[in-house]
Amino acid sequence: MRFMITSRIPVEKANQLAKTGSLHSTIHSIVEELKPEAAYFSDIEGARVGYIVVNIDDASQISARAETLFLRLGAAIEVHRVMSPEELGKATPAIEQASQEEYS
Repeated sequence: MRFMITSRIPVEKANQLAKTGSLHSTIHSIVEELKPEAAYFSDIEGARVGYIVVNIDDASQISARAETLFLRLGAAIEVHRVMSPEELGKATPAIEQASQEEYS
């Protein structure tokens, strides 16, 4: 299953890593460890944020994947199941059926 991990790095922690010249290497090593399908970095409300898309076969693996972000970056984490357009297409009949049952 495909999940998006959103990790918000506290400003103080990111600034500390930047000042010591280790922000890039820390993030790079975490990305190598997570082996994501995709990884993007941006900002939200003044904090550095990573959007990391990973494939996880078993929900029990989520904790292990998130722990490195907690420990090495002090990051706040959100994990959401995400779908490709093809997967959403496969789910559409069930969504439509549930919608019809709810509103009939």
